[in-house]
Amino acid sequence: MRAESVTAEQQTSSGHNVVKSADRALVILELLSRGRHRLSDIAETLHLPLSSVHGLLGTLVHRGFVEFDPTTRTYGLGLKAWTVGQGYTGHRDIVGLALPLMEDLAQQTGETVQLSRLDGTENVYIAIAESPQPMKLVSAVGMRLPAHSVGLGKALLTGLDDDELERRYAGARLERFTPNTVTDLEEFLDEVRRSRRAGYAADDEEYIIGCRCVAMPIRDHAGQVISALSVSAPTPRCGPGWTEETRIPLAEVVDQIESQLRR
Repeated sequence: MRAESVTAEQQTSSGHNVVKSADRALVILELLSRGRHRLSDIAETLHLPLSSVHGLLGTLVHRGFVEFDPTTRTYGLGLKAWTVGQGYTGHRDIVGLALPLMEDLAQQTGETVQLSRLDGTENVYIAIAESPQPMKLVSAVGMRLPAHSVGLGKALLTGLDDDELERRYAGARLERFTPNTVTDLEEFLDEVRRSRRAGYAADDEEYIIGCRCVAMPIRDHAGQVISALSVSAPTPRCGPGWTEETRIPLAEVVDQIESQLRR
């Protein structure tokens, strides 16, 4: 979920053989990946002692994973964090396959096309083909959004069976971003199940007022959902049949990507 709802204690209780100080340092890095923060804000958000956070930040700054701005008294990610992140190659094969097809789809539909993966209960953008039109959705590779609030996230969640879906959201509070955001947990889980049966998910101004989205999961050779692809458009350009009309070319591109993954 959002950084505000994730405490270091919750993180350390999620697995075995966890070194508390290392786990806390990583939680701090996750928080800073969303923007710069003051020392006191980090401690308050993560529910950690101020002295502990100060010591961990000192170590992270020393190692280059975090940078401190003395003018604003804020901490942000350092160059070493970016360098280490470049070592992850798990999504590059699918990005290489998908991006040319995404760019063609963006030209065909006139709208922004996005590719993402699921991380826990977050939707993470891994590739974007921008709309050729002046008014368009603006996002960025690496951006994370709560899966419950976007079409891509719901499409990704359709790859989980009911037991795993309920486990990930056990006790969760779904944040409201617009009046259309589904925040009732049972209603949301039912929506994911409906999307699973339909083969696609939609987002009707659930994260941003003025933006709609239709998304489909991408499966590997074993039938596992490994990513999801979407088309997003400003609501004024979406007529009554926009979802169905857009779903057809989107499904064609998903089929092409899956065919290439099976080779």
